[in-house]
Amino acid sequence: MQIAVLSNPGSWYLRDLSRAARQRGHECLGIRFPQIVGTLATNAVGNPGEAVRDTDGNLDSADAVIVRTMPPGSLEQVVFRMDALARLEQLGVTVLNSPRAIECAVDKYLSTARLLAAGVPVPPTVVCENSDSALEAFEALGGDVVVKPIFGAEGRGIVRVSDPELALRTFRTLEQLNAVLYLQAFIDHGGYDDRVLLLDGEVVGGMRRRAREDFRTNISQQGLAEPWTPGPRDIELARIAAEATGTCLAGVDLISNPAGQRMVLEVNAVPGWRALARVNSIDVAERLVTWIETHAGRRAQATG
Repeated sequence: MQIAVLSNPGSWYLRDLSRAARQRGHECLGIRFPQIVGTLATNAVGNPGEAVRDTDGNLDSADAVIVRTMPPGSLEQVVFRMDALARLEQLGVTVLNSPRAIECAVDKYLSTARLLAAGVPVPPTVVCENSDSALEAFEALGGDVVVKPIFGAEGRGIVRVSDPELALRTFRTLEQLNAVLYLQAFIDHGGYDDRVLLLDGEVVGGMRRRAREDFRTNISQQGLAEPWTPGPRDIELARIAAEATGTCLAGVDLISNPAGQRMVLEVNAVPGWRALARVNSIDVAERLVTWIETHAGRRAQATG
């Protein structure tokens, strides 16, 4: 079986997935989004022909695609990437996560709205496009907010603002950059959050992430990972959150407010697992490859 990984060259997760695939007798190949080519044509007898390939030919025989990155790009580029993933699904290729799940999870406004609609507690949030509305939201949210890029990951571009003058300067700068202003009330979470990693609704593992340098707990921002076992309520919230966003592979981040209420901060559709695998002594990459065997195995047998 051949597994294509949409990834950055030399990434740790590509090496980890390649190792796990080799151990189970499969091949894992890295692909970059700019390499994707979609072809559409009608043949001489009027039958449609469609293919989604890459410039190195690695997608031609892929039984599954694992999406491990979504690099920045223009609106046209991002739409084409999502369309190409959707067409791959239509052509019978297993895509993890699905393009619809990625579109939802990568959009903080949409994913937070779906979580709320599903009955999942979330921090109070306001999303707008101008500094005046953002300043009103700043006051309504208690004068202490976390400002996040609506598209973003690993804690990049996130700032906490609690000074009105700094808030106004921040909001005006973002407005001038034509950014969407995504504001969440800062929740005093005790300096840690909890990650539940789900695969097809089943718990792969959990970890607690503690902030070390500022309020951000992300491992990429020097957060510290500890073993942590999710309780029944945590698992229930994580499963509801994954279902609401359509994510099969889901990294669900939970916090507790000062009153002890559990909240979901976000659902990550391209979750890292290096720290989680280490603190739990589990092989996450092997779990992913095994899942793909089950769900893409029939196509591999038919084409093999």
